[in-house]
Amino acid sequence: MQSYQTLLYTIQDSVLTIAMNRPEVFNALNEQMKKELNTAFKEADKDPAVRCVVLRGTGEKAFCSGQDLKEHAGSKRSLKESLEKSYNPLIRKMRTIEKPVIGMINGVAAGAGCSIALACDMRVMSTTAKLIEVFIRIGLVPDSGSHWFLPRLVGMARAFEYASTGKDVTAEEAERVGLVNKIAPPGELEKVTMEIANSFASQPTRAIGLIKRTLNKSLAADLDSLLDYEAQIQQIASETEDHKEGIAAFLEKRPAKFKGK
Repeated sequence: MQSYQTLLYTIQDSVLTIAMNRPEVFNALNEQMKKELNTAFKEADKDPAVRCVVLRGTGEKAFCSGQDLKEHAGSKRSLKESLEKSYNPLIRKMRTIEKPVIGMINGVAAGAGCSIALACDMRVMSTTAKLIEVFIRIGLVPDSGSHWFLPRLVGMARAFEYASTGKDVTAEEAERVGLVNKIAPPGELEKVTMEIANSFASQPTRAIGLIKRTLNKSLAADLDSLLDYEAQIQQIASETEDHKEGIAAFLEKRPAKFKGK
């Protein structure tokens, strides 16, 4: 298994937990962490033992505070190159890995950290956490997919509000407007998140992956195209072992034992 300097990478009961582990700087993203996050999601994609991914931060204060601004202080660098090299491949991998990715928002998720949270399939958020599109506070625009995720999650008007004001979005507001699926007190956050993750890990993983693939496509497809695509995807799903098991369990009136194949 790959070793990591800035992440904790643990698998238990088919659930992989990737924890961003720089709590002393609110899990800010330096070059090493960006490289390791890309590697970790590639490993998760290839590993058949992984049937669900939980992404979180370590410590109690931060999920991820975004780019480590101190790392390149005083030096001139291309933000375009940084995005193309590190952030954009990570967001693409998170969206195309055909396994559910749950963001456990244990603390502040700001800047690119907010974008990474939004790239997850589901988000469970601590009642003390905040989401912040902080870019405008330093004269930048949201990146790493936020312009794509925000209007699809909350509509254009709220997307503009969050992006252009950089306001703190509380857990209660995030749940109300649809930015997160569930909120929980800090002491219960891990328990609630892992209950969801363990449930996903016992489900037909390939079918969930195909649902994710089709939902991604639906965002840029017309109805006729999507109906044709659904037919193709359904055929793929019908040929999986888990579909055969699901039918057998239904006919035998017993709980299905899915293996993710």
